[in-house]
Amino acid sequence: MRRNAGLFVWISLLSGFGSSAMSLVAGIWILDLTDSTSLAALAGLCVYAPVLAGPWLGGLLDRAPRRPLVIAVNLMLAAALLALLAVRGPGQTWLIFTVSCAYGISYVLIDAGETALLPSALSPTELGDVNGWRSSAQEGMKLVAPLAGAGLYAWRGGHAAVVLSAATPVLVAILYAALRLHRTPPDQPARHSDGLRTGLVVLFGQRATRLPVMLAAVSIAMSGLTTAAIYAMVVTELRLPTTFLGVLASAQGGGSILGGLIVGRLIAARGPVAVGVAGTVLFAVGCLARCLPWWPATVVGAVVAGVGLPWTLVAAVTAVQMHTPPALLGRVSATANTAMFGPLVAAIPLGSAAVHLGARPPLIAAAAICLTAAVAATFRRSSTPYDETPTTPTPRRTAGSR
Repeated sequence: MRRNAGLFVWISLLSGFGSSAMSLVAGIWILDLTDSTSLAALAGLCVYAPVLAGPWLGGLLDRAPRRPLVIAVNLMLAAALLALLAVRGPGQTWLIFTVSCAYGISYVLIDAGETALLPSALSPTELGDVNGWRSSAQEGMKLVAPLAGAGLYAWRGGHAAVVLSAATPVLVAILYAALRLHRTPPDQPARHSDGLRTGLVVLFGQRATRLPVMLAAVSIAMSGLTTAAIYAMVVTELRLPTTFLGVLASAQGGGSILGGLIVGRLIAARGPVAVGVAGTVLFAVGCLARCLPWWPATVVGAVVAGVGLPWTLVAAVTAVQMHTPPALLGRVSATANTAMFGPLVAAIPLGSAAVHLGARPPLIAAAAICLTAAVAATFRRSSTPYDETPTTPTPRRTAGSR
């Protein structure tokens, strides 16, 4: 089991490095080719938009062997990235957008596939720890990879960055092949293409998964709502240079790394719902701290929010893994990702509009919404007890693992 845990952490490190580096390079490349900031921003939208199709894409993972499918998606992603070597001028900008969309689709399939594979590789008691380590690895790469990608782009151009980013999914595919999976007796697979309905019923039909996923969705949406407000707070209220935003990003990243390292033990001790509530409250506290007219408080708020946000995400992912029948993990995981990250599509532009009211109102509103969600989840959790016993059986070795 420790071997598999280490492989999953390495997978998160490599995939996080490649994706974080290329996401920044794509925007810079488009900006250099077109001199259009709006077109450069659209590259990010292309990456995140496919999450809205998560329930349907996740259904593929329940109809095919998961490990071969995830390996194939990584190899196809590498091939798609190498297609960017054909970009020579503004006339090939469309190719960068196309590959960005392919990246987004692969994110949905790979993330849901990895979530579905974890219970076949680890015992239920290890899921929280490994999910937390994966979160820390991904956050750590967000601090390192953009700088590396931008530096390589400045030194050797976009093609060099493409080759580096294309190498990472190939290495990830090799690591997936090295996993030792211990197949459990699966439930009968769904025979009809009702991915959306089935995913929603399983995900929201039980409080053990519904509450953590809703808490994560609220916290993640509020992180998007407050993005523009944080910019305004730094530049307008505190009158600091824009480079201070990098300090805040590093502070939040450091908090996320710390939060990911300890969240597994908290989930084992308190359960996913309690950890999701705690993470949501911490994110609210971080928003309120950022309202103070003192830059050290803003840094502390970034660290606190950085701890809380991955707690909500890891708690939700672990709850889905623990309480979803194995045969439905693909579509339910993808549906959970859509529920958690889909609201960002509306929250980010809403926050950009709300900042015209001032820097503090969106932060205060986000804190109020998070605290309300935490109180509601706590009340519902205590009003009617429910069983948090995992529905995923302890993995055991059999032939024919996937």
